[in-house]
Amino acid sequence: MITKIIPEEKIISVLKLINKANKIAIVTHKSPDGDAIGSSLALYHFLFSQEKEATIIVPDSFPKYLDILPSSSEILVYEGNETEIIETIKQCDLIFCLDFNNLKRIAKLNTHIAGSNAKKIMIDHHPDFVEFADIIISHPEIASTSELIFRLICRMGYFSEMTKQTAECICAGMLTDTGGLAFNSNSPEIYTIFAELLRKGVDKDLIYRQLYNSYSENRMRLMGYVLAEKMKIYPEYHTAIVALDKSDLEKYDYQTGDTEGFVNMPLSIDSVYFSIFIRQDHDRVKLSFRSQGDFPANKVAAEIFGGGGHLNAAGAESLQPVDETVKRIEEALPRYFNDK
Repeated sequence: MITKIIPEEKIISVLKLINKANKIAIVTHKSPDGDAIGSSLALYHFLFSQEKEATIIVPDSFPKYLDILPSSSEILVYEGNETEIIETIKQCDLIFCLDFNNLKRIAKLNTHIAGSNAKKIMIDHHPDFVEFADIIISHPEIASTSELIFRLICRMGYFSEMTKQTAECICAGMLTDTGGLAFNSNSPEIYTIFAELLRKGVDKDLIYRQLYNSYSENRMRLMGYVLAEKMKIYPEYHTAIVALDKSDLEKYDYQTGDTEGFVNMPLSIDSVYFSIFIRQDHDRVKLSFRSQGDFPANKVAAEIFGGGGHLNAAGAESLQPVDETVKRIEEALPRYFNDK
Protein backbone atom coordinates (compact mmCIF):
# COMPACT_ATOMS: atom_id res chain seq x y z
CA MET A 1 0.00 0.00 0.00
CA ILE A 2 1.38 3.41 -1.03
CA THR A 3 0.02 6.46 0.80
CA LYS A 4 -1.72 9.08 -1.33
CA ILE A 5 0.35 12.00 -0.14
CA ILE A 6 -0.20 14.28 -3.15
CA PRO A 7 -3.61 16.00 -2.84
CA GLU A 8 -6.16 14.77 -5.37
CA GLU A 9 -6.91 18.25 -6.66
CA LYS A 10 -3.26 18.69 -7.64
CA ILE A 11 -3.24 15.34 -9.45
CA ILE A 12 -6.29 16.41 -11.46
CA SER A 13 -4.79 19.83 -12.22
CA VAL A 14 -1.48 18.37 -13.43
CA LEU A 15 -3.25 15.88 -15.67
CA LYS A 16 -5.40 18.63 -17.20
CA LEU A 17 -2.34 20.76 -17.98
CA ILE A 18 -0.52 17.82 -19.56
CA ASN A 19 -3.51 16.97 -21.73
CA LYS A 20 -3.84 20.59 -22.92
CA ALA A 21 -0.10 21.13 -23.57
CA ASN A 22 1.47 21.03 -27.00
CA LYS A 23 5.11 21.61 -26.10
CA ILE A 24 6.53 20.82 -22.67
CA ALA A 25 9.86 21.72 -21.09
CA ILE A 26 11.36 19.85 -18.15
CA VAL A 27 13.92 21.93 -16.24
CA THR A 28 16.13 20.96 -13.34
CA HIS A 29 18.75 22.61 -11.16
CA LYS A 30 22.34 23.63 -11.75
CA SER A 31 24.93 20.85 -11.38
CA PRO A 32 22.21 18.21 -11.82
CA ASP A 33 22.65 15.01 -9.82
CA GLY A 34 21.18 11.55 -10.21
CA ASP A 35 17.78 12.47 -8.79
CA ALA A 36 17.49 15.58 -10.96
CA ILE A 37 18.40 13.68 -14.13
CA GLY A 38 16.51 10.51 -13.14
CA SER A 39 13.26 12.33 -12.35
CA SER A 40 13.52 14.46 -15.49
CA LEU A 41 14.12 11.50 -17.77
CA ALA A 42 11.37 9.48 -16.07
CA LEU A 43 8.87 12.27 -16.73
CA TYR A 44 10.23 12.68 -20.27
CA HIS A 45 9.62 8.99 -21.06
CA PHE A 46 6.16 9.14 -19.51
CA LEU A 47 5.21 12.17 -21.61
CA PHE A 48 6.60 10.48 -24.72
CA SER A 49 4.39 7.46 -24.01
CA GLN A 50 1.45 9.89 -23.99
CA GLU A 51 2.55 11.27 -27.38
CA LYS A 52 3.56 14.61 -25.91
CA GLU A 53 6.49 16.65 -27.23
CA ALA A 54 8.90 17.27 -24.35
CA THR A 55 12.41 18.65 -23.94
CA ILE A 56 14.72 18.36 -20.93
CA ILE A 57 16.84 21.44 -20.21
CA VAL A 58 19.64 21.63 -17.65
CA PRO A 59 21.70 24.73 -16.77
CA ASP A 60 25.06 22.98 -17.12
CA SER A 61 26.64 19.57 -17.68
CA PHE A 62 25.79 16.49 -15.62
CA PRO A 63 28.02 13.57 -14.48
CA LYS A 64 29.07 11.20 -17.24
CA TYR A 65 28.01 8.12 -15.26
CA LEU A 66 24.40 9.21 -15.76
CA ASP A 67 24.82 8.56 -19.49
CA ILE A 68 23.60 5.04 -18.69
CA LEU A 69 20.03 6.31 -18.40
CA PRO A 70 17.85 5.90 -21.48
CA SER A 71 17.60 9.06 -23.64
CA SER A 72 20.21 10.96 -21.59
CA SER A 73 21.73 12.02 -24.91
CA GLU A 74 18.54 13.99 -25.63
CA ILE A 75 19.09 16.38 -22.70
CA LEU A 76 19.87 19.96 -23.74
CA VAL A 77 22.57 21.83 -21.79
CA TYR A 78 22.01 25.59 -21.59
CA GLU A 79 25.69 26.52 -21.40
CA GLY A 80 26.91 26.80 -24.98
CA ASN A 81 23.41 26.46 -26.48
CA GLU A 82 21.77 29.58 -25.11
CA THR A 83 20.06 30.84 -28.28
CA GLU A 84 18.51 27.46 -29.16
CA ILE A 85 17.27 26.85 -25.63
CA ILE A 86 15.82 30.34 -25.14
CA GLU A 87 13.79 29.81 -28.31
CA THR A 88 12.67 26.37 -27.09
CA ILE A 89 11.44 27.85 -23.81
CA LYS A 90 9.50 30.55 -25.66
CA GLN A 91 7.61 27.88 -27.63
CA CYS A 92 6.55 25.87 -24.56
CA ASP A 93 3.12 26.14 -23.01
CA LEU A 94 3.95 23.98 -19.96
CA ILE A 95 7.12 23.83 -17.87
CA PHE A 96 7.91 21.21 -15.22
CA CYS A 97 10.43 22.39 -12.60
CA LEU A 98 11.93 19.29 -11.00
CA ASP A 99 14.13 18.81 -7.94
CA PHE A 100 14.43 22.49 -7.07
CA ASN A 101 12.12 24.88 -5.24
CA ASN A 102 13.66 28.27 -5.92
CA LEU A 103 14.41 29.76 -9.34
CA LYS A 104 17.85 30.88 -8.18
CA ARG A 105 18.82 27.17 -8.31
CA ILE A 106 18.68 27.19 -12.12
CA ALA A 107 21.29 29.93 -12.53
CA LYS A 108 21.06 31.84 -15.85
CA LEU A 109 17.92 29.98 -16.86
CA ASN A 110 16.15 31.85 -14.07
CA THR A 111 15.06 34.90 -16.05
CA HIS A 112 13.88 32.86 -19.04
CA ILE A 113 11.73 30.50 -16.95
CA ALA A 114 10.39 33.31 -14.76
CA GLY A 115 9.55 35.37 -17.85
CA SER A 116 7.77 32.56 -19.67
CA ASN A 117 4.00 32.72 -20.01
CA ALA A 118 3.82 28.91 -19.85
CA LYS A 119 2.07 27.23 -16.94
CA LYS A 120 4.59 25.94 -14.42
CA ILE A 121 4.48 22.84 -12.23
CA MET A 122 7.06 22.45 -9.46
CA ILE A 123 7.77 18.96 -8.11
CA ASP A 124 10.39 18.82 -5.38
CA HIS A 125 11.35 17.32 -2.02
CA HIS A 126 13.48 20.08 -0.47
CA PRO A 127 12.26 22.24 2.44
CA ASP A 128 11.39 25.94 2.36
CA PHE A 129 10.06 26.38 -1.16
CA VAL A 130 9.56 29.75 -2.83
CA GLU A 131 6.25 30.19 -4.62
CA PHE A 132 6.83 30.67 -8.34
CA ALA A 133 4.78 27.91 -9.99
CA ASP A 134 1.08 27.52 -10.77
CA ILE A 135 1.04 24.07 -9.16
CA ILE A 136 3.40 23.21 -6.31
CA ILE A 137 3.98 19.60 -5.29
CA SER A 138 6.43 19.86 -2.40
CA HIS A 139 7.05 16.99 0.00
CA PRO A 140 10.29 17.26 2.03
CA GLU A 141 9.36 14.05 3.86
CA ILE A 142 9.92 12.10 0.62
CA ALA A 143 13.49 10.97 -0.08
CA SER A 144 13.66 11.93 -3.76
CA THR A 145 11.91 13.79 -6.54
CA SER A 146 12.06 10.58 -8.57
CA GLU A 147 9.81 8.93 -5.98
CA LEU A 148 7.36 11.82 -6.37
CA ILE A 149 7.33 11.28 -10.15
CA PHE A 150 6.47 7.61 -9.56
CA ARG A 151 3.65 8.60 -7.22
CA LEU A 152 2.36 11.21 -9.68
CA ILE A 153 2.26 8.79 -12.62
CA CYS A 154 0.48 6.17 -10.53
CA ARG A 155 -2.06 8.63 -9.13
CA MET A 156 -2.84 9.90 -12.62
CA GLY A 157 -3.79 6.31 -13.47
CA TYR A 158 -0.90 5.36 -15.74
CA PHE A 159 1.05 2.78 -13.75
CA SER A 160 0.02 -0.01 -16.12
CA GLU A 161 1.41 2.05 -19.01
CA MET A 162 4.69 2.89 -17.29
CA THR A 163 7.53 1.79 -19.55
CA LYS A 164 10.70 0.05 -18.46
CA GLN A 165 12.65 3.18 -19.45
CA THR A 166 10.57 5.32 -17.09
CA ALA A 167 10.99 2.78 -14.29
CA GLU A 168 14.78 2.60 -14.81
CA CYS A 169 15.11 6.38 -14.51
CA ILE A 170 13.00 6.43 -11.34
CA CYS A 171 15.11 3.64 -9.88
CA ALA A 172 18.36 5.50 -10.61
CA GLY A 173 17.05 8.71 -9.07
CA MET A 174 15.83 6.97 -5.93
CA LEU A 175 19.12 5.10 -5.55
CA THR A 176 21.28 8.21 -5.86
CA ASP A 177 19.30 10.34 -3.41
CA THR A 178 19.41 7.59 -0.79
CA GLY A 179 23.07 6.68 -1.34
CA GLY A 180 22.10 3.26 -2.65
CA LEU A 181 19.53 2.91 0.15
CA ALA A 182 22.14 3.81 2.77
CA PHE A 183 20.33 6.89 4.14
CA ASN A 184 16.92 8.60 3.99
CA SER A 185 15.52 5.17 3.24
CA ASN A 186 13.70 3.95 6.35
CA SER A 187 10.24 4.40 4.87
CA PRO A 188 8.66 1.02 4.05
CA GLU A 189 6.97 2.63 1.06
CA ILE A 190 10.33 3.13 -0.66
CA TYR A 191 10.71 -0.65 -0.83
CA THR A 192 7.14 -1.09 -2.03
CA ILE A 193 7.99 1.25 -4.91
CA PHE A 194 11.20 -0.62 -5.69
CA ALA A 195 9.20 -3.86 -5.81
CA GLU A 196 6.88 -2.28 -8.39
CA LEU A 197 9.86 -1.06 -10.42
CA LEU A 198 11.32 -4.57 -10.44
CA ARG A 199 8.02 -5.85 -11.82
CA LYS A 200 8.52 -3.46 -14.71
CA GLY A 201 11.71 -5.31 -15.62
CA VAL A 202 14.21 -3.01 -13.92
CA ASP A 203 17.57 -4.59 -13.02
CA LYS A 204 18.25 -2.65 -9.82
CA ASP A 205 21.56 -4.38 -9.16
CA LEU A 206 22.86 -3.47 -12.62
CA ILE A 207 21.81 0.15 -12.24
CA TYR A 208 23.51 0.27 -8.83
CA ARG A 209 26.76 -1.10 -10.32
CA GLN A 210 26.62 1.39 -13.18
CA LEU A 211 26.03 4.28 -10.80
CA TYR A 212 28.52 3.38 -8.08
CA ASN A 213 31.09 1.01 -9.58
CA SER A 214 31.97 2.37 -13.00
CA TYR A 215 34.40 5.19 -12.36
CA SER A 216 37.57 6.16 -14.22
CA GLU A 217 41.11 5.39 -13.08
CA ASN A 218 41.70 9.12 -12.46
CA ARG A 219 38.67 9.26 -10.20
CA MET A 220 39.97 6.37 -8.12
CA ARG A 221 43.39 8.00 -7.80
CA LEU A 222 41.77 11.30 -6.84
CA MET A 223 39.86 9.45 -4.13
CA GLY A 224 43.10 8.06 -2.73
CA TYR A 225 44.67 11.50 -2.80
CA VAL A 226 41.67 12.98 -0.98
CA LEU A 227 41.81 10.41 1.80
CA ALA A 228 45.59 10.52 2.21
CA GLU A 229 46.35 14.19 1.73
CA LYS A 230 43.27 16.41 1.73
CA MET A 231 40.96 15.13 4.48
CA LYS A 232 41.32 17.20 7.65
CA ILE A 233 39.71 15.95 10.87
CA TYR A 234 38.58 18.25 13.68
CA PRO A 235 38.17 15.79 16.61
CA GLU A 236 36.73 18.35 19.02
CA TYR A 237 33.94 19.07 16.53
CA HIS A 238 33.44 15.54 15.17
CA THR A 239 33.91 17.12 11.76
CA ALA A 240 35.88 16.41 8.60
CA ILE A 241 36.63 18.87 5.81
CA VAL A 242 37.93 18.00 2.36
CA ALA A 243 38.88 20.95 0.14
CA LEU A 244 40.07 20.70 -3.47
CA ASP A 245 41.34 23.69 -5.41
CA LYS A 246 41.89 24.06 -9.15
CA SER A 247 45.40 22.55 -9.07
CA ASP A 248 44.16 19.44 -7.22
CA LEU A 249 41.47 18.86 -9.83
CA GLU A 250 43.78 19.46 -12.78
CA LYS A 251 46.31 17.01 -11.37
CA TYR A 252 43.76 14.20 -11.75
CA ASP A 253 42.08 15.47 -14.95
CA TYR A 254 38.80 16.15 -13.14
CA GLN A 255 35.60 15.46 -15.07
CA THR A 256 32.08 16.41 -13.97
CA GLY A 257 30.88 13.87 -11.40
CA ASP A 258 34.34 12.56 -10.40
CA THR A 259 33.91 13.79 -6.82
CA GLU A 260 30.37 12.43 -6.43
CA GLY A 261 30.06 10.77 -3.02
CA PHE A 262 33.35 12.10 -1.65
CA VAL A 263 31.51 14.08 1.02
CA ASN A 264 30.16 10.84 2.50
CA MET A 265 33.53 9.10 2.92
CA PRO A 266 34.63 10.77 6.20
CA LEU A 267 31.35 9.69 7.82
CA SER A 268 32.77 6.15 7.88
CA ILE A 269 35.09 7.32 10.67
CA ASP A 270 33.44 6.43 13.98
CA SER A 271 34.12 9.82 15.59
CA VAL A 272 32.90 11.92 12.65
CA TYR A 273 29.25 12.82 12.16
CA PHE A 274 29.61 16.02 10.14
CA SER A 275 31.42 16.16 6.79
CA ILE A 276 32.02 19.07 4.41
CA PHE A 277 33.36 18.75 0.88
CA ILE A 278 34.64 21.88 -0.87
CA ARG A 279 35.55 22.10 -4.58
CA GLN A 280 36.62 24.91 -6.87
CA ASP A 281 34.08 25.27 -9.67
CA HIS A 282 34.90 27.88 -12.31
CA ASP A 283 34.20 31.30 -10.74
CA ARG A 284 32.93 30.02 -7.41
CA VAL A 285 33.41 27.34 -4.77
CA LYS A 286 30.83 24.59 -4.28
CA LEU A 287 30.17 23.05 -0.87
CA SER A 288 28.41 19.83 0.09
CA PHE A 289 27.40 19.10 3.68
CA ARG A 290 26.51 15.71 5.14
CA SER A 291 25.72 14.72 8.70
CA GLN A 292 24.47 11.82 10.76
CA GLY A 293 21.85 11.68 13.48
CA ASP A 294 20.19 14.95 14.42
CA PHE A 295 23.08 17.27 13.54
CA PRO A 296 21.64 19.94 11.18
CA ALA A 297 23.83 20.09 8.08
CA ASN A 298 21.26 22.36 6.44
CA LYS A 299 21.42 24.87 9.29
CA VAL A 300 25.20 25.21 8.93
CA ALA A 301 24.92 25.59 5.15
CA ALA A 302 22.21 28.23 5.49
CA GLU A 303 23.72 30.31 8.27
CA ILE A 304 27.27 30.48 6.94
CA PHE A 305 26.73 30.51 3.17
CA GLY A 306 23.03 31.08 2.52
CA GLY A 307 22.63 27.51 1.26
CA GLY A 308 20.09 24.91 2.25
CA GLY A 309 18.82 21.39 1.93
CA HIS A 310 17.76 18.57 4.23
CA LEU A 311 18.74 17.92 7.85
CA ASN A 312 21.52 15.49 6.86
CA ALA A 313 22.31 16.68 3.31
CA ALA A 314 22.74 20.25 2.15
CA GLY A 315 24.66 22.41 -0.29
CA ALA A 316 25.92 25.95 -0.76
CA GLU A 317 28.26 28.14 -2.77
CA SER A 318 31.01 30.57 -1.83
CA LEU A 319 32.50 33.41 -3.88
CA GLN A 320 35.65 33.36 -1.74
CA PRO A 321 38.74 31.29 -2.62
CA VAL A 322 38.92 27.73 -1.30
CA ASP A 323 41.32 28.53 1.56
CA GLU A 324 39.23 31.47 2.77
CA THR A 325 36.08 29.36 2.54
CA VAL A 326 37.70 26.73 4.75
CA LYS A 327 38.81 29.39 7.23
CA ARG A 328 35.27 30.74 7.39
CA ILE A 329 33.96 27.28 8.32
CA GLU A 330 36.70 26.71 10.89
CA GLU A 331 35.82 29.98 12.61
CA ALA A 332 32.11 29.08 12.69
CA LEU A 333 32.37 25.46 13.85
CA PRO A 334 32.65 26.14 17.62
CA ARG A 335 29.19 27.68 17.85
CA TYR A 336 27.55 24.54 16.48
CA PHE A 337 29.24 22.22 18.95
CA ASN A 338 29.00 24.07 22.25
CA ASP A 339 26.03 21.93 23.22
CA LYS A 340 27.27 18.65 21.71
